[in-house]
Amino acid sequence: MRVAITGAGGRLGSSLFTALSGAASVDEVLAWDLPEHDLDDPESAERLVERNRPDVVIHAAAWTDVDGCARDPELAMRRNGTATGEMAQACAAHGAALIAVSTNEVFDGLRTDGRPYRPTDLPNPANAYGAAKFAGEQIARASFWATGDDFAAAALTPVQGRDAATPALAIVRTAWLFGPPGPDFPRKILAAAEKARSENRTLDLVSDEIGCPTYAADLAGAIAGLVELAGNYGRGALSGIHQVVNGGHASRAEWAREVLRLGGLATPTREVPLSTWPRPSTPPPWGVLETTPLPGGPLRVWQAALAEYLTNQPHMQEPPR
Repeated sequence: MRVAITGAGGRLGSSLFTALSGAASVDEVLAWDLPEHDLDDPESAERLVERNRPDVVIHAAAWTDVDGCARDPELAMRRNGTATGEMAQACAAHGAALIAVSTNEVFDGLRTDGRPYRPTDLPNPANAYGAAKFAGEQIARASFWATGDDFAAAALTPVQGRDAATPALAIVRTAWLFGPPGPDFPRKILAAAEKARSENRTLDLVSDEIGCPTYAADLAGAIAGLVELAGNYGRGALSGIHQVVNGGHASRAEWAREVLRLGGLATPTREVPLSTWPRPSTPPPWGVLETTPLPGGPLRVWQAALAEYLTNQPHMQEPPR
């Protein structure tokens, strides 16, 4: 198969390129990124899909600055909603399968029963980023005529039970992505801890925002597994809403303390509420996703993934100053 990746230079896109380059059923990996693929260009998706005729497109490109999205919700909708719809329409028109990457922020995070969100739970975004990503999901589903709870539950259906009418669309929701390149949460925490230590002060950590830290390389491997399903059983085999995160969940404070422990930094910390730092966006306080079955089984726990990441990234050994 020929597989195209949008946002190929980003955190997930670069990991996807690595994961798919060695996949058995993938003959060619196309890396689409700026300026060739531009979320602000309404004709970009159709132009690339029509020209390259991929079998599968993984739409990882997004505007992930959630505070920026809150400040400019129209631009957020353009980049994370409308552009996803344009890619879905182009794929559906040219017979390509689409894997659209979405987010836990399609949920408001206000549930208090301690249960993770399931694919069949009704989204209710509380911020512009989540609203735009959910709009992208909806337009993609409409483009592939994937409607109702049957689509949401399709990821739970054995591959052998899917037929030729199954839409060649997968929506992959994930959360709290970390990994190279750029300043991800672990890198920011290490830098903040160094600064706090140099200024002889305590590092404040948010205790009431809870989610699922997810390693980009692990997520990419799971998505590569969906591509393999399409190669082995037909494009409809990847259909459904897949929620893919590393095992377990944590508060921002718990995640940060594990980063500091693995990084060997003994900076004093203090837990504070999210309201300590007013910001344009409202993140879901409970952003935990229930994982769906994956071809390779569930992802490892986030602590193991974080330990591998910090060990294998030389630039992480000495925090930036």
